[in-house]
Amino acid sequence: MRSRELRNILGIDIGASGIKGAPVDTQKGRLLEPRHRIVTPQPATPERVAETVTALVRHFDWQGTIGIGFPAVVQQGVVRTASNIDRSWIGCDARALFSEATGCDVQIVNDADAAGLAEMLFGAGRNHRGVALVVTIGSGLGTAIISDGVLVPNTELGHITLHGMAAEKYAADSVRKKEDLSWPEWGRRFNEYLQEMEKLIWPDLIILGGGASKKLHKFSAQLDVRAEVVAAELRNEAGLVGAAARAGLRQKPDDTVQKTKT
Repeated sequence: MRSRELRNILGIDIGASGIKGAPVDTQKGRLLEPRHRIVTPQPATPERVAETVTALVRHFDWQGTIGIGFPAVVQQGVVRTASNIDRSWIGCDARALFSEATGCDVQIVNDADAAGLAEMLFGAGRNHRGVALVVTIGSGLGTAIISDGVLVPNTELGHITLHGMAAEKYAADSVRKKEDLSWPEWGRRFNEYLQEMEKLIWPDLIILGGGASKKLHKFSAQLDVRAEVVAAELRNEAGLVGAAARAGLRQKPDDTVQKTKT
């Protein structure tokens, strides 16, 4: 597929186990073709991931703009952290790497920020004003903060200290599975995390994404927070849609994203 319009952008979501992509209509927030997934190479070094991303681009015969959601702090296209990726990424100019590999204009955004942006533009947070906290619950706890339509990037609030450890080591969905916790048991842990978030940022709305959000009804009774808590709507498409949407707003400064009308 060849895109001649900025509104149609290839969204790519780089994950620990899979790298997914699909063309996205960034005005409507929907996929234009079925998403395609390729297993993440191991080790997931910059060169090998770039090869996989290039394979996705070729799959869609894409020659337009690309937005990539990346599991790390990203500043002006440069990777700054490596909590859940190969440490060889630290200091890598990912935007330059992927642009050279694909021959396309590429924009990079933190993966949790991509999911949060998608939910605010097209999902559970659309038309919301005030402060929204989006938490993606999976192998870790990814976070995105959007205040009156403006994204505050790279918050990484899954790393705050809770019970002497990073919060995601205590309350992520991976911990529930590893320790064989019941949903209520895990829900009480997760509630502690949300209560800490309320002390820090006072959100008006909390949107839960990731695999555990599909089971919100199994642990909602354990949540005792002031803000309204809702499940994400875009599910597995949030990362793709948000990465594409962020790329569509590339004329904005890297550190802020203004919510657009849809």
